[in-house]
Amino acid sequence: MKKPLLLSMVLMGITFPSVAADITVAAAASLTDAFKVIAADFEKQNPQTKVKLTFASSGTLLQQLRNGAPIDVLATADQQTMNDAQAQSLIIKASRKDFAANQLVLVTPANSRLVINALAGLNQAGVKRIAMGNPAHVPAGRYAQAALEQSKQWQGLQAKLIKAQNVRQALDYVARGETEVGFVFATDALAEKDKIKVAMTVPTPMPIHYPIAVSKTSKYSQEAQQFLNHVNSPAGKQVLRRHGFKI
Repeated sequence: MKKPLLLSMVLMGITFPSVAADITVAAAASLTDAFKVIAADFEKQNPQTKVKLTFASSGTLLQQLRNGAPIDVLATADQQTMNDAQAQSLIIKASRKDFAANQLVLVTPANSRLVINALAGLNQAGVKRIAMGNPAHVPAGRYAQAALEQSKQWQGLQAKLIKAQNVRQALDYVARGETEVGFVFATDALAEKDKIKVAMTVPTPMPIHYPIAVSKTSKYSQEAQQFLNHVNSPAGKQVLRRHGFKI
């Protein structure tokens, strides 16, 4: 009787490569540039693991995870979204960790002559359109709303607000001159420094911290944790700093 093929190959000393793992990392849009570099570095160090990146507003990513999207790692731009994910048992609580911080800024096109030193300046006639992420699912939009409410400007500016699907879309509106100003993160402003300029740093009622966690439904939780560890490693932190994040 002939030996089964697999057994014969084992007896001949033929080895098999380890099975590759493909993990999906769902990250807030403001992490786009930094996470592309971090993922490439991670793959070089872990050639058997491939990283698929998906970027959107934090609220959109939460909805995708809730609806069964195959997400292994979730990184959001706010605590509220991650709190919701944890409350719905969508993440492994023990894996959750804050890894970066950011600031909210008000930006204008690079050639703008507007001078805005306080949020009350948004009421001037030269400001007709204000880009911001939709507060319903975009953390940058929620931070902007909170800042405007704190300064008593929110209600009076409603007619000027252009609500974007994510913070990068808000940034694009300003960079293309489609709005006179926009609320984005400091890291986003750095990414388009040739097309926009920062008018002011916006004080927010709460600090802006980014949490990351492994999804409970991940089929590759070990590799997902390895990616999370890499984000928090000295090399990962160096990339984040280079892209303007605070550690």
